[in-house]
This record gives sequence, C-alpha cells and structure tokens, in this order.
Amino acid sequence: METPIIELKGLTKNYGSLKAVDNLYLNINKGEIFGLLGPNGAGKTTTILMMLGLTEPAAGNAFVCGVNATKNPIAVKRKVGYMPDSVGFYDSMTAIENLMYIGRLNGIAENEIETRAKETLAIVGLSDEMNKKTSAYSRGMKQRLGLADVLIRNPEVIILDEPTLGIDPSGIKEFLSLIHQLSRQQGLTVLLSSHHLHQVQQVCDRVGIFVEGKLLVEGDIETLSRNLFGEESYVILVTVREDQQSLLEPAEELRMRDDIKNIDVKENTVELSCRQDITPDLVRYFVQKGFNLTGVHKKEYGLDEIYHRYFENKLKNNIANGKSAGLFQRYFFKRNTAQ
Repeated sequence: METPIIELKGLTKNYGSLKAVDNLYLNINKGEIFGLLGPNGAGKTTTILMMLGLTEPAAGNAFVCGVNATKNPIAVKRKVGYMPDSVGFYDSMTAIENLMYIGRLNGIAENEIETRAKETLAIVGLSDEMNKKTSAYSRGMKQRLGLADVLIRNPEVIILDEPTLGIDPSGIKEFLSLIHQLSRQQGLTVLLSSHHLHQVQQVCDRVGIFVEGKLLVEGDIETLSRNLFGEESYVILVTVREDQQSLLEPAEELRMRDDIKNIDVKENTVELSCRQDITPDLVRYFVQKGFNLTGVHKKEYGLDEIYHRYFENKLKNNIANGKSAGLFQRYFFKRNTAQ
C-alpha cells in the first residue's frame, strides 16, 4: 500500500479556549488534488500553517513527504510550495526579476536561474508579460506569478490557500485548469483550501468538509453523495415521445425490480429512484418495448447539495444535543438571508 505524501495524525491547535483544529486525521496521496472545503474561520489556514511548521500543534503530528513538520520545518519547506491567499511581490521589479530573485533565495545556481525562470513563466502563461513591472499586474496575473514562485522550487507538494480570491470568472477557470494540468503532467500533489464549492468540485479528486476545526467527512463526490443520500443518489429520468398513458404499464412492470426504489410518471417522463446506476438497463428496456426515447438523464447530487446537507445534519445534531449551533447557525442565517 502506498504511503500517503501528507499524513495528519490527531492534529490539534488551541488559541486560548478556542479549539481551532480538533483532532484532525487526514491522508493525501501522491499526485492527488485534495480540496479542503469550509467556511472562513473553519481552521483551514491554521491546519496549513501546522503542515508547514509555521505554528506548533497542541497535540498530534503533521508529516509531509515523510518529514515531521514540527520537528523539521526547514526540510518540509524544501519539498513544499505554499501560495497564501494574498501574494506579494516587489512592485518596482518586473515579473522575471521577481522570479529570479526568489530563485536565488532558494539556492538555484546563477548560471541556470534565468532559463528556469523563463521556463516557469511559460508554464503559467506569463511569457509575454515577463518584462512588465508587477505593479501593473492584475490580480489574476499576480496569482499566476505566485504559482510560478511556487513551481520554480520544483516542489513535491503544492499548498494553495484560497488561490482564486479576487479573480474574475474566466481567470478562475484558466487557473484551475492549469492546476489540474500541472498535477497530471508532473505528478504534483495539490492541497487546495477554499470555501468556493463549485471551484473545488471542478478540479479536486477528493474533498474534505472542514467546519469548526473538525473534518466532518472526506471522499470523492460520488462516494459522499452515495453515503449521504443513500438510495436517493441514483435518480434517472427517461423521456419518450409517447404520452403519459402509454408509460403506465411499463412503469408497473419496473416496480417489480428489486433495484428500483420508486417510480413517478409525469407526462412523457419516467423518474426512477434506484439503488444503483441502471441507466443502460433502462435504455434497453424502453427500446425493446418500442418507445422512442428523446432523453435519458441521471440526476446527480453535486458538492453544493452535499455541503449543505452536512451542515443541516450537524446543526440538527447540535440542537438535539443541546450544544451551541455556532458557525453552523451563522452559516444558515447568511445563506437564507442572501436568498
């Protein structure tokens, strides 16, 4: 079994009476893009700081690339590239001057530093802008330069803390696509910390929902959906040219199947709640019955539904157990007043 490249074991951090990170266990494998998802104040950044050896845990350990981050933070920093939510550069210097300066600080040989800086800027799409002063850079361009700052060190792991903050929608799409491409082509492990559900779902292989210092759940979207919604997680819609009356008899036949939980016929569409994905079987069935299919769709629960359902469940549990609703209640107040 492959050893995880990131191992968090019972990681805990207190700030006075506040438990910012509470007994966190998490493994992330090499080449994986993992999304640490949670609202502001959930403890994501504190977790990252402990992984980098920039703050000490009250308990537990963080191992990155097999190195204990608390005991040997310098060794971890040689293997990890970290991009915070706000990236700073020397505004009076050009992009390539900034990047070469960073390269020198990281011990890159002088005879290769310019070549490597240009290659890295090409990777992040800034070749044409490398001689422009960073004071003239947009937020999106600075984030790309921040990524170049990370990549020039040839890290094994990249940690990105809210990397798309303040970037326009088209820039976000390009940035996330670049992250995915780098991970796949170079085998980089990426930890992406964010509170933007849609962005995390676009690029991450697995996600962890992190709230009030606790990791509520982690896994890929399909697994989380199946675990949370159970038999409801496979809802298949079959639409035909024929009318509702002609669908009643086949609907009754399909009710006899053990893998179908519920069937609802509305006009020319049959909605089936299934225990597993039986889309190919349903297509064959309706074709053999002589129906003219106009559409077959599988309703999938995305990260937005999963995230909100976990919040709802946790809030209900807190109230039922007489505990403070805390961040969960504030979250729902903001969500409902915004709608």
